[in-house]
Amino acid sequence: MTSSATLSPLPRSPTAGRSVPSVSYETYAPRSTAQVARLSHLAALTAGPLSGTGPTEPVGATLAHALAPPALKTESWSSLGDDDATTMPQAECVSDHLAHSLKHATALRYALRASLNIAEDLSNRHADLIRHSSELSAAADRLQEEEELLTRHAMEIGTPLKHYDAVDRIGVLVGVLFRGTSTVHGLAKIKVDDDEFPALLDEIDQAVGYFEHESGGRGVLQAALQSKKPLQSGNVEYFRRALALQEAALSLLREAVADRIATTCQQIVSVLDLGRKPVKADQLEASLIYTRFHGISSRSHRLLALVKARVHQHEAYAELLQTCRQTYCVHREKLLAKTVRAHMEKLQQEHGPVGMTRLASVFLIRLCTVETSLYLDFFGADTTKPPPHDKAATQKKTLADDTTYQDAAFQSYLTSLCSALHRTIRRGLVTMLDLDTLCQIVSVLREERSMATSSPTTLAAARAISSVIQDAQERVIFCANTTLTKHVARFKATPKDLDYPDKLQKSTPLPESDSTVYDENAAERHLEQVYESWFPPMRVVLRVLSKIFRVVEPAVFEDMALTAVQACTRSLKDGATYIRARKGTLHGDLFLVKHLLILREQLSPFDMELRSVERQLDFSDAGKAVARFLANRNRRLFSMSTENALVTLLREGVSIQESSVDSKRDLEDALRSACNDFIAHAAQTMAADLLQLLETFQTSENVSMTVQSYLQADATCDLLERTVSGIESSPVRDDLALYLDNVATQSILLKPVSRKITRATEDLRKLVAKHCQEGINGWTLDGLDKVSELLDKVEATTKQIGKHAPK
Repeated sequence: MTSSATLSPLPRSPTAGRSVPSVSYETYAPRSTAQVARLSHLAALTAGPLSGTGPTEPVGATLAHALAPPALKTESWSSLGDDDATTMPQAECVSDHLAHSLKHATALRYALRASLNIAEDLSNRHADLIRHSSELSAAADRLQEEEELLTRHAMEIGTPLKHYDAVDRIGVLVGVLFRGTSTVHGLAKIKVDDDEFPALLDEIDQAVGYFEHESGGRGVLQAALQSKKPLQSGNVEYFRRALALQEAALSLLREAVADRIATTCQQIVSVLDLGRKPVKADQLEASLIYTRFHGISSRSHRLLALVKARVHQHEAYAELLQTCRQTYCVHREKLLAKTVRAHMEKLQQEHGPVGMTRLASVFLIRLCTVETSLYLDFFGADTTKPPPHDKAATQKKTLADDTTYQDAAFQSYLTSLCSALHRTIRRGLVTMLDLDTLCQIVSVLREERSMATSSPTTLAAARAISSVIQDAQERVIFCANTTLTKHVARFKATPKDLDYPDKLQKSTPLPESDSTVYDENAAERHLEQVYESWFPPMRVVLRVLSKIFRVVEPAVFEDMALTAVQACTRSLKDGATYIRARKGTLHGDLFLVKHLLILREQLSPFDMELRSVERQLDFSDAGKAVARFLANRNRRLFSMSTENALVTLLREGVSIQESSVDSKRDLEDALRSACNDFIAHAAQTMAADLLQLLETFQTSENVSMTVQSYLQADATCDLLERTVSGIESSPVRDDLALYLDNVATQSILLKPVSRKITRATEDLRKLVAKHCQEGINGWTLDGLDKVSELLDKVEATTKQIGKHAPK
């Protein structure tokens, strides 16, 4: 039985029915080593054992060996070659082997064709699987979208039911029952301290928001209620009910916070009897005014946190929060106002205006700090409690982050408390005339204001102090102007005020610094005498300006200083004129120079410009403008343009004249003029004859004839001798030392006098050398030599004037 009989039938290939042309094996025979190796591997996998008696092939035989017919033994071929004859059994063996190989090849061919068919079937099934997988994925996505849509629809359907159910269910909890269009209020079953109360507020807010949106808003509800008809829409009716529930819930919060604050305030007033007896300031923080409020602050803060968290959701919460703030501020002011006013009045009675100002400012700053801390305990943001060791730093950081204390109601309350300082001090300022006290008050207030502005919690106290500073500055300006007007601008000097130089001679000289014992009291007395020797208007100006320099605003101070310096300069000039008439020209000049120098020196530390622009109305052309107005018969009185007759009259009839005023420059000019006058008068006092003679020569038309007629030998010598004697005995240096203590200033003023006399001497020397000859007018060689010697002596004496100023 052959091996082909045992093979199972193979599926037919699609091309099995068609005739296949015979193809030679050699056409597709493997040629490369790789192809032979692959075929050998296939042969090893597919070839089975050969039947017959021949030897078995090894397991690793190649496909070529498997497909090749079995080889004959070498001995058989040798015997055949030798004998040249084949036997029948051997031929049959070869024939069987060839038939078996052919069947094996045919089976292998069918197996390969079946493998290809299986592979193609697997590919088709894989494509079908991918297609079915895509369809299943698309179906899954579609089902998921449908599931989400159905869920959303279910939620949309269930949301109204949830809000309807919430309105019906919560009414009993907050004590509200609905009977038709009427509402009945009763006792609430839920408390604001219950854990379920925040969730109940959320449900009410959601119901209000939903029904407000569905019903069309409050306008629709108001219109429906005003029509007095039964509400047709369920949304409108439930919107009304939701609002009633919200009002009831907020009423519970109002009772727990605002009403509790009012009740606590009434209890404190009753216990402490604040209507008749205010609390002492040193016992205020430990009194019931603070301890009772600290006791209710924790619960109130927790409830107010619920309100503040919902302020943005509905305006009713904002109104409730504002109501609580107003209630708190009103009742806190009721508790503290009388105590604060009583403390201010007590400070004023015990410590005077300056001490009261400082102590009251410190008290208000502390009060604002404590009140702000208490207010934050009620209305502040939620913060964790600070550890004890870092409480101050944490509180400062909390105040910087939490701006709740900047609420308008609370700041208004603090301002009302601090206004007690303003009212108390203002009553004293109105009647106060002491400029020193006023300046001290302003200085103290400025120091306290800088402390108040350093903390954001005490800005109300800073504002109150600033208002008091403004009032005090106005009073300072008024008193300063009154003093300057009375003692400077309208000053009427008496003979005692202008008793110069006797007033200077009465002053005690300053003790020597090299003495063994330096008497400080004597030095102070000397300074007082020097100060008293000043002219009273200048003394007043410098005293007032030095007091108000750091007190009033710079612009105000400069304006006042400008006016005061102008008035003082005029008063000094008037005084100098009086002294010239009574005591002589030199004393008048030195009086003016002395005081102008002191005034300039004392004004220099103020560092001000002393400039201004004065504007005045000039009515000089008003008459002509009125005449033109009356003469114009076609004038337009009611024309709304620039041709209006009244506008033209005002424009042409009144003009503004501007003039620049520079008091510092005027002071320098006055000082320069006074110094020049002194130099001229001092030179005239020392060398009057010499200067008068030269002036005669300068004014003469014929200098030669005048010189010859005036310059006599003996007369010239006498003139020069008198000049030397006058210079040596002149009281100018002593008077200058009496008025001016500074030796350098004396030297500065005497040097121009020396130069003027020296120039006059040189001019006389030139005239004598040019016009005086021997034998004329009694001139001899000895006379000329004597005149030359006297001229040299005059020059030498004159040069010593500025070098040896008396001490």
